[in-house]
This record gives sequence, C-alpha cells and structure tokens, in this order.
Amino acid sequence: MEIIHSIFDFTPSQKTMVTIGTFDGVHIGHQKIIEKLVSEAKASNKKSVLLTFFPHPRMVLQKDVSIKLINTIDERAQHLEKLGLDYLIIHPFSREFSRLTALDFVRDILVNQLNISKLIIGYDHHFGKNREGNIEQLTEYSHLYDFTVEEIPAQDIDEVSVSSTKIRKALANGHLKTANNYLGYNFSLTGKVVNGKQLGGKIGFPTANIDIPEDYKLIPKTGVYIVKSIIDNTTIYGMMNIGNRPTVDGEHQTIEVHYFNFNQNLYGKELTIELLYYLRDEQKFDSVSGLISQLKKDEQNAMLFLKSYAKL
Repeated sequence: MEIIHSIFDFTPSQKTMVTIGTFDGVHIGHQKIIEKLVSEAKASNKKSVLLTFFPHPRMVLQKDVSIKLINTIDERAQHLEKLGLDYLIIHPFSREFSRLTALDFVRDILVNQLNISKLIIGYDHHFGKNREGNIEQLTEYSHLYDFTVEEIPAQDIDEVSVSSTKIRKALANGHLKTANNYLGYNFSLTGKVVNGKQLGGKIGFPTANIDIPEDYKLIPKTGVYIVKSIIDNTTIYGMMNIGNRPTVDGEHQTIEVHYFNFNQNLYGKELTIELLYYLRDEQKFDSVSGLISQLKKDEQNAMLFLKSYAKL
C-alpha cells in the first residue's frame, strides 16, 4: 500500500475504485467496505483507493478539541495496510476544502483527480459543503460523469449497528470485550516509556510509564486491564493501570504497565499495548499494604485469564 498525503499528489494512470471516509477504528463495518473495494478492483484490473482526512473534520469545523479518536492517524494507516489497498490518501482537511460543493467534489476530486470508475461507500454517507451531498446526489452525478456508485448497508452484530461512536462509548464505559468484537482486533495504546516516580518498583510491581503524545487519542475508562505487547519479537503479557493512583498520590492521570516475569529496561522505547480484558475499576485503598494485596490478586486473576486466552 502506498500512502499519499494529498489528493493533488495522486496522478493515477489507471481507472480507480474509491471509498471515502474517516474510518476511525477501521472496525468490522469499515473492513467489509474495504474488502469489497479491494476484491472488485483486483477483479477488474483497477486500483483500489481509500480517501481519508486528517485532522478530523470536527476538529477543524467545530474546533472540537474534546473529540477523541479510536486510532491515531498512524494506527489507522497500519490497520488499513493489512487490508490490501493499493493507495491510501490522507488529505489535509481544512476550512477551504470543506467549502467544496458536492458537485465540485465529485467533478474536480473524484472524476478529474482520482480518475474514478466506481465509488463504494458506507451507509448514510454525506459529503461536500454543509454535508449537502448524499447517495441520491452521488447517483445523479455518477450518470453525468460515467462512474458507478454502490452503498453498503449497515453492518450489524447481534442486530446492533456497528459504529465508531458505539465503540468509543464502549471503551469509555469499560466494555472492552464489546469494543474489541466491534473492531475485529484488540484496541491498543502506543506511546513512549518515560521516567515515573518508580513507586511500583518499591512495592514489588515495577511499571513502565507510558506517554501518549497524540492528545486526540481516546484513553479508555480508568481501571486495571490485562494487556500484551510484543517486545523484541517476544509476546509479553502484563497488567496496566489507567488512573490517578489514589492510594499513593492521586495526581494527574497516568498509564502504567507491569509486565509479568520481565525485568528489561524499557526507558525511551516505544511500546504498543493491546488491551485484552478489563479486570476491575481503579480503587483507593486504606494503606499501601492493601494496594499490594489487591495487586497480587489482580496478577492471579490475570494469570487465570491468560491460561484460557492462550487456548483460543
């Protein structure tokens, strides 16, 4: 997959099949659209193109600094690459770009720039200035400019429509299993190991403190999670606390991972942490010894979970 950082840097010599959207999470509904796109493009000897935008349109148009995304833009690209696309175009979203009318977008971007032969879109797709474009307009313009349009119906799990919004809510509420089922993979956090107060080491549970630079990355519900990472090509399991460490100091939110049977120095390393299971809420204990006792129970519960997880 080739990544291109502007629509205007893309000059295809072949006809293309295109899908458009934010694709936050690259969840199973998104995957269905993309797999169809890739399969049809290969069968008809055309190039598959996914057009997405960054920053998220709401960050630009609504100055919505509170919006949190399931994936960073790099994580999104990594998930998309696994799906066999020929091209990923990450176009900078701006107010100027948002003023393109639906007609301008179809004619100037899809037809003249992307050389489109078919557009495959998800259910209830809108585009263009003030989101004025819809499936009816797309169908009308497709006849005018000689390309076809296909709308994929809502993807359901157990009769519940999958959406990025529902996944975000599941993560915020600690419903990790639901979120991972909807995603089709384990939600993850990626960040650099930074110096902490080394309090974990003093109580027998040394931790790697994770700093995530992207302020728009969604951090799930505070609490204790069972996690895994690949470190130096080896899968390492552990437990992670997201929270304010109320028993020790109650400071700003931290993300700390304790890896089982592992004592390597990780300072300065970038780690990706997959979240496997939500173990419990964060708690404030009456004493440090109460905290240590609970951490030992957490480790035992994690080991029980991992025994059955390893059999999957």
